[in-house]
Amino acid sequence: MQGLELTSDSPLSLMALLMSLGVGTVLSLLVTWHFKKFGSTLSNREEFAQVFPFVLLTTVLIISVVKSSLALSLGLVGALSIVRFRTPIKEPEELAYLFISIAMGLGLGANQILATVVAGPLILLVMAFIKGMGKVSENKNLYLSIDWQSDGEKHPERYLERLNDMISKHVHTSDLRRFDVREESVEVTYFLDIIGTENLNALVDELRGSFPRIGVTFLDQNRLPNV
Repeated sequence: MQGLELTSDSPLSLMALLMSLGVGTVLSLLVTWHFKKFGSTLSNREEFAQVFPFVLLTTVLIISVVKSSLALSLGLVGALSIVRFRTPIKEPEELAYLFISIAMGLGLGANQILATVVAGPLILLVMAFIKGMGKVSENKNLYLSIDWQSDGEKHPERYLERLNDMISKHVHTSDLRRFDVREESVEVTYFLDIIGTENLNALVDELRGSFPRIGVTFLDQNRLPNV
């Protein structure tokens, strides 16, 4: 009975690897552009988008090398079991773009170039269509970031109910996303659904009248000028 030969390798084609890396470069640039254009995360999209080419092309290299050797594939399983990623992914959308980058890298590394070239852009096209449909609505979505000094107030969180009432008078709907209370300051982030921008100035005036040391920032997901 013959034993299992873990050391048997199949030759790695350099031309196939270069072709996969070339196609991966084009696809990674497509993912990067798609994330910058249609992404809606609060993080710096310009900076985070630079990760996608690195992830995609690295995945291509790993799969191309590992698939040529059973011993390397088993070693990779052991190596990945001790790897821990400490950087948190704050938005599910960021994880989705990382996942599609890895999926494209896996497909190209496995020499499934045609399937990857067809399926990858098709998925991005579907997501662009879905996001485009969401923008047909007349309502506009904005992030409202507020920070102010509490002037020695021991319980600055008590201002939250007053702040909610004030915002609700000027917007269609509001959703509290972050409430950070520090020793002498408070930071709050809302996701606002407004019909138009006419009431924003009135909202800012009322906020500044009630909280003289307040800082107000409106962040438009579509990169329109902040108020």
